[in-house]
Amino acid sequence: MNQKLALIALIIDEYDKAIKYYTEVLSFELLEDTRLSETKRWVVVRPRGNGNCSILLARAVGEVQEKSIGNQSGGRVFLFLHTDNFHRDFDRLSNLHVEFVRPPAVEDHGKVAVFKDAYGNLWDLIEPLEK
Repeated sequence: MNQKLALIALIIDEYDKAIKYYTEVLSFELLEDTRLSETKRWVVVRPRGNGNCSILLARAVGEVQEKSIGNQSGGRVFLFLHTDNFHRDFDRLSNLHVEFVRPPAVEDHGKVAVFKDAYGNLWDLIEPLEK
C-alpha cells in the first residue's frame, strides 16, 4: 500500500486575505488559485521546501463553518511547521508581529514554539532534532 497525506483543508473567511497571509507572512508558495464559481475558488498553498503536504484554503460557507474559523482543532495545536533553521524563522515571524503563545523551548523532539496564525489556529514551529 502506498498512501500519503496530500491536502489539509483550512477554513478561512476570505480568499485574498488568506493568500496574502500565508504567502507574505508565512512565506508559503501559492500553488493554485482556480475560480470554480462566483463564490468558490480552489486555493492551495504549501511551505517552501521538500514537503509534500499542502493546505487548501477553504472559504467558510454557512454559520457552522464560520464558527470553526480559527478553531478547527478545539484549541489544540493543529498544524506543525518544520524548519531547517528555527531561530531564523522565529525571528522573522516575530518581526512580522506573529503572536507566539508559547515561547521557544528545547523539547525531546527539537526546538519548538507555538504561534497563532491570522485566524487563531495554533501551529508548532519546529526544528526537529537530527537523528
